[in-house]
Amino acid sequence: MDYQADAIDRVIKNAIKVMEDSKYQMFEILEASRQELASLNHELQRTLKETTETLEKVDQLELNYRRSRIRLTEVSRDFVRYKEEDIKQAYEKATQLQLDLMIYREKEMYLKARRDELQKRVRNVENSVERAESIGSQMGVVLEYLSGELGQVSRIIESAKNRQVIGLKIILAQEEERKRISREIHDGPAQLLANLVLRTEIVERMLAKQEFKMVQDEIVDLKGQVRSSLEEMRKVIFNLRPMALDDLGLIPTLRKYVHDYEEKSKIRTIFETRGKEHRLSSAMEAAIYRLVQEALSNAAKHAYPTYVLVEITYQAQLVKIVVQDNGLGFNVDLLEQKSKDHFGLIGMRERVELLEGRMEIDSAENQGTKIVIHIPTNVEKRKE
Repeated sequence: MDYQADAIDRVIKNAIKVMEDSKYQMFEILEASRQELASLNHELQRTLKETTETLEKVDQLELNYRRSRIRLTEVSRDFVRYKEEDIKQAYEKATQLQLDLMIYREKEMYLKARRDELQKRVRNVENSVERAESIGSQMGVVLEYLSGELGQVSRIIESAKNRQVIGLKIILAQEEERKRISREIHDGPAQLLANLVLRTEIVERMLAKQEFKMVQDEIVDLKGQVRSSLEEMRKVIFNLRPMALDDLGLIPTLRKYVHDYEEKSKIRTIFETRGKEHRLSSAMEAAIYRLVQEALSNAAKHAYPTYVLVEITYQAQLVKIVVQDNGLGFNVDLLEQKSKDHFGLIGMRERVELLEGRMEIDSAENQGTKIVIHIPTNVEKRKE
């Protein structure tokens, strides 16, 4: 067993070295892509501004050219009132305006083509940046995991079967999460963005018909659609991982989530803290946040309560989480038998076990539910 542990140690150390080198290379690619994106965005903004100015110039030239043609017709018909010199000047002015108009129309076509090309390049580089950030993040998670597990290789070998089962369940949970995110994006931002494309095409047709008042109204409405798309996308991003969790910490982020939960579900929700609050590791805070999130989600979906209490207690070497509601409740003895009906609770229990904690469920039909979770905060110290 010791030989196996040493061999795995060497393999993991080599893997960590390769991953660290690759992560550095990925960081360089990411920085180069960000610089290229900034440069492209700057050029795109300049091109958009120049395109707008050119369009305005084309509109003005078209108006002046039409007026010059009218003037030329007028002086050409009245030989008594206008001299040959007047006719010549009118003709030369109309010809010059026509030439200017042709030049600016060519410029307009070039700028539009350049704008479209830049927008396409910006989208491609944005996708590259997004992929690089995603891969870098995944590599960071793998590195953190591998580095943290070196001290307990023997225990990993002994519990390989259990970890494999848990790993499979985690993969299934990840797939479910991906499906949920896909549905959220498809039903929310994707639909709104598709609608925006159609609306912009309508605006283009209105501009061609010079229906400027309708264009103005449509643009105002489009701004509202863009804001809605942005809000939907921010919701998706927040559900993936609240940025406030890293910046503000667990308690402020949970307090905001509970407030939003109460507004959305119309369930009176109380949030309380006990003990001396202190920052935990990023992974630990994220895990506790997800546990509370899952517990509240289960309550809203299945228990139909009118009141929910969330209580976080900081103790010397653990965090205690209590989520209690006055909803329908259920028979705890049937929890394992009807695992499909209580998939959320099963997942919570598995998460708690991964954190070397324990979870107790006290519930009865029509008596509400009380979930008590104890998470040791000294797990990482024991692992070191």
